[in-house]
Amino acid sequence: MDGELTIQATRVFEDNWNAKTRFVVNIGGSRSTKTYSILQLLILTAIESVEPLVISIVRKSLPSLRISVMRDFFEILKDMDLYSADAHNKTENTYILGNALVEFFSIDDAQKRRGSKRDILFINEANELGYEDFFQLNIRTTQRVFLDFNPSEIFWYNDKVMGREDLTIIHSTYLDNPFLNDEQINEIERLKYTDEQYYKIYALGEFAGNMDTIYSYSLIDEIPNTAQFIAFGMDFGFTNDPTAIIEVWKQDNNLYLEELLYEKGRTNDELAALLKAAEVDRYVEIFADYAEPKSIEEIKRFGFNIKPTDGKQILLGIDVLKRHKLHVVKSSLNLIKEFNNYKWIKDKDGNPLNKPVDAFNHALDAVRYVALSKLKQTNVGKYNVRII
Repeated sequence: MDGELTIQATRVFEDNWNAKTRFVVNIGGSRSTKTYSILQLLILTAIESVEPLVISIVRKSLPSLRISVMRDFFEILKDMDLYSADAHNKTENTYILGNALVEFFSIDDAQKRRGSKRDILFINEANELGYEDFFQLNIRTTQRVFLDFNPSEIFWYNDKVMGREDLTIIHSTYLDNPFLNDEQINEIERLKYTDEQYYKIYALGEFAGNMDTIYSYSLIDEIPNTAQFIAFGMDFGFTNDPTAIIEVWKQDNNLYLEELLYEKGRTNDELAALLKAAEVDRYVEIFADYAEPKSIEEIKRFGFNIKPTDGKQILLGIDVLKRHKLHVVKSSLNLIKEFNNYKWIKDKDGNPLNKPVDAFNHALDAVRYVALSKLKQTNVGKYNVRII
């Protein structure tokens, strides 16, 4: 297509344009331009392509698709003076743009979902889809996959996609959108005072966790350089349960957590070898459940500074951890899964009891051992009394 095109774009568009990986994941709050920016990119990609190209734009339901991403797509075309009614097949929900066929469909259309291949895939509001939907679409995509969503829940992205090497993650918030008016900004920022969880999700674009879970946390790329290492926590397992080893770091009221090991079938010899390979210094403290004295002693004999912790103090350990802001390194997939599934037991009426479900707690128990051993304030609430 001849001529020069001018678009009004944000930082989010530039980050998507510069990404070269197969997967490009846009995580962000409301009005952050993530969807709009991806559509701008796809339009320019279609225009520039000298080869035939098939671009699929997908959402869970067709009504949602029509009033959101499809509406934005055609608005952008018209703003760029590119729209042609002759190129728009409204019956098939397709549009011919340069050498590209752009098709819109919902996953309710099983034939399209499992049908012919495409070059580029864009899944709008990806957390609405199930993993099987994503899998079927992904394996029929030859080049690139774009995803966007508000982080309102943990879903297949977190354990199936997030750890991939061929992935670019682009985080955005309303602050990346210079085109919002004051009223729109005020409405988003008002969430800070009315609903903290909604504020994290829809203003800050952060995973806020499930309301039923015991802990809340945020995801980070890596441990900050300014954080201080506290200790390792270790929870033993073997046949049925994994052994978990977690690093715990601290800065002010923040705890930073990273998974070193989460595997079944590890012997104590292998655990010691793993600690040695990780260059764990013999003076570094490791805290483990005192109910495993034999394992603790065997690892100690390999020269490591491992110590027992009273693992029965579950509620106290939870309380100590909840006094801190918890941050988890994104690559710690098993630890993240436990955070998202560790919940209180509920009574017959659905009310939470003051007792956690004994599941999804191996890595979290390892963290709790460190909290009980290094972070507990033993003198809180105690005073010296002098009688006169």
